[in-house]
Amino acid sequence: MLETSGRLLKLLSLLQSHREWPGTELAERLGVSRRTLRRDVQRLRDLDYPVQATQGTAGYRLGAGAKLPPLLLDDEEAVAMVVCLRSGADRAVTGVEESALRALVKLEHVLPARLRHRVSTLDNATVRVGAAPAPAVSADTLMVIAEACRRHERLRFDYTTPRLGPRIRSAEPHSLVNFDRHWYLVAWDTDREDWRTFRVDRLVPRTPLGPRFTPRELPGKDVAAYLDRRLSAQTWPFQATVTLHESATEVSDRLWPGMGVIEPVDDHSCLLYLGADSARDLAWMITSMDADFTLVDAPPELAEALRTQATRCLKAIHRT
Repeated sequence: MLETSGRLLKLLSLLQSHREWPGTELAERLGVSRRTLRRDVQRLRDLDYPVQATQGTAGYRLGAGAKLPPLLLDDEEAVAMVVCLRSGADRAVTGVEESALRALVKLEHVLPARLRHRVSTLDNATVRVGAAPAPAVSADTLMVIAEACRRHERLRFDYTTPRLGPRIRSAEPHSLVNFDRHWYLVAWDTDREDWRTFRVDRLVPRTPLGPRFTPRELPGKDVAAYLDRRLSAQTWPFQATVTLHESATEVSDRLWPGMGVIEPVDDHSCLLYLGADSARDLAWMITSMDADFTLVDAPPELAEALRTQATRCLKAIHRT
């Protein structure tokens, strides 16, 4: 009986490691006949593992079932799962914290001592610096939007902004993006006939969903880069375009997420597109790039902010 149970665990581990196995190779790896292999496969099916027979290759694969059976994880997968669950317990998606904690307790309970030691070592060596809390987003809201993206169904929703208050909006959803502790919906706004980004924490979907639509081509092939550029410049009251007199490769690591977008020009220069709440913020963002620069397209207030900053720095030198 113990030999059979161990063989079933090994068979399950093999089925989980590859999408499809020829029956002859499975039997050889288990050291059994094809007949015994078929009996073992049937035992797994009796335990609700959806083992499917494949046509043509006389093989087997593990399919999707009606309910979730137990999973086999190797050491690296188990440690990665614990780390992710601990991180997920305080994420900005409401409704998942309790589920993540329940799963974490179950997983840590069955971890071997050597893996518990690895996880605790990592946890003890990690310092979590407190940051501003991210706006909470309902998991149900994310699922409604994701389903509308998948099915290409128009989305109607109540959208609230600090300046305009609540409004009813209609859009053709393209993608959900988790960016800098916020969730965003990138969509075609049917009222304004243009692409827009919406903060999901300000959005409440209306049901039922609208009619199906033919997906449009997003400006630029990378939705993350498109959102980065929108958030970095176009949505801010003060915007600027600056030529940095270094290559894009040299300055890219000085740019933090959401600060701006770099566009290569040649081996010795690049363009920086950025935006901020004030010209003063633009000035310190540009100078923080630690590169010579030229203003290409900027509001007149930016020149004055740079002049003020330069004067302040010169005064500090003279006083020293």
